[in-house]
Formats: sequence, C-alpha cells, structure tokens
Amino acid sequence: MTDGPWGSRDGSTPKPVEQPTTAVPQSSPGAPVIDKGQSLPWAIGSTLLLGGFIWLMSGSWVVAVAAIFGLFVHEYGHVLAMNRLGMGPARIYIIPFLGGLARGQRNPESEWHGVLVSLAGPAFGLLAVLPAVGLWFATGDQEWMLGAFFIAMINLVNLAPAPPLDGSKALGPVLARIDPMVEKAALIAIGALAVWWGVSTGRYILAVFLAIAILGSLRRGAWRPGEKKLTWPEAGKSLVLFLLTGGLCGAAAIGVLLPLSEGSPQGAFEIAARFIGFDR
Repeated sequence: MTDGPWGSRDGSTPKPVEQPTTAVPQSSPGAPVIDKGQSLPWAIGSTLLLGGFIWLMSGSWVVAVAAIFGLFVHEYGHVLAMNRLGMGPARIYIIPFLGGLARGQRNPESEWHGVLVSLAGPAFGLLAVLPAVGLWFATGDQEWMLGAFFIAMINLVNLAPAPPLDGSKALGPVLARIDPMVEKAALIAIGALAVWWGVSTGRYILAVFLAIAILGSLRRGAWRPGEKKLTWPEAGKSLVLFLLTGGLCGAAAIGVLLPLSEGSPQGAFEIAARFIGFDR
C-alpha cells in the first residue's frame, strides 16, 4: 500500500530486506521511533477544531479555509524535504488551536539538512497564496486577500528564531557555528519576546505554547545531538537562504494587502500592523 503523509490506512510499514527485525534504522542518537502517523479520525477532528478556532478569531470562514490550506501546504513542504533527504516517510500532524507539524522517522544527517528542511516549509508554503489571490480575482471578495495575507503570515511567523518555530532550526545552527551559547542565549531571548508579544496582543494560547517550548529547550541537553555541524560556507548559505525566505514571505504579506489599501504601501503596512498588534 502506498504511503502518504498521513501513513497507511492499516498502519503497516514495509520492513527492509537486509534487516527484517528492525522497523527503521536509526541514523543518529535520539531519532524518533517509527510511528503510524495521525489517525484519520483524529486528523479530521483536529483540522475542524483548528479551522473553527481560526474562524472564531478572524470572524471569516474564508480566512479559516485559506489558513488551513496554507498550513497543509507549509507542512507538506517539510514532508517533501524530509523524504528527499532520507528522513522519511514523514508524517503531518495537526494540533488543535495551534497549527501543525511535520515529523520524520530519522533525525537529519547534518545541520545543513536540518536547515533545508526547516526553510522548505515557509518557502513551499508561499505557493498557497496563489489560489487565494486567484479566488479574489474570480469573485472580487476581498476576504480572499485577507486569507492570502494570513497564509503569508503563517510562513513569516514561523521564521521567527524562537523555539520550536522553523526559524530557530534555520538560524540556530548558524549562531551555534559562532558559539553554542550564542545560539541558546539569542533564541531564548527572542522566544521570551515572542511570549511577551503573545500575551500583550491577547494570543494567550500561542504565548503558553512558546513558553513551554522555551522551558523545554532550557532543560534539554544538546539541541541537535549527533548531527554534523555546519561548515562556515554552509553557515553563510544558511543565513542567505533564511534572509531570502523571510524577505519573500514579508513581501508576499504586504503585496496581497495592496489591493485592500488602494495600492498604498503605507496603508498595507497599517493593516499588517493591526493584525500583528503593533498599533496597540
């Protein structure tokens, strides 16, 4: 039976011929045990809960549909990268009220692979903006552009270098190349700012989630055990890819708001600021 991101219907996993008694060979210490993936009923229920929560918070079913679609495309970007880099078969998990995650069966072989996997989600996730913009052209309903903005923000916020967001896994190894304590201090400081932002803007669930993640990071030992460290050239490429992905996500977020602000960049920034909470 063909495997997909959700796993096989019966949960079975083909065993390697060379090692019939081993489910999946572990490529590095601490790699997760192979799992069956999120069950279909729980996946559907989690998706409905998350979609309903976004609908309640945004007041728009259009934004909720766009956000859920954008989330799946984002996570599937991670899945594609994990499978391509030998970490698969990867699975997608939907977390009610929070979002989603993609999980591979093995840890990445190197920090460079980890950087590529972390940036694949936001980069690939931007493709989800295109259908929302197309529906705005077709229907003239401006809520689809708000949905496109929400999709862009999902990818942009995930690039924040705060545990456990994608940005911490993309920028963290670069900072660790300078010194591991630089990485830990920077990511915890930025994480604390993200928690403060969540509390001050009323995003309490996100704030609690980030706070738990930061405390877990403090208690953990090596953040990427057994992975080959970045070389200086790889660190340079990682930084460039991180900045490029962030720039594209930011440009997409502002670009889709231009029609709603009559083409005014300042108006687009004001709409974005209201969403982020910087106008309070």
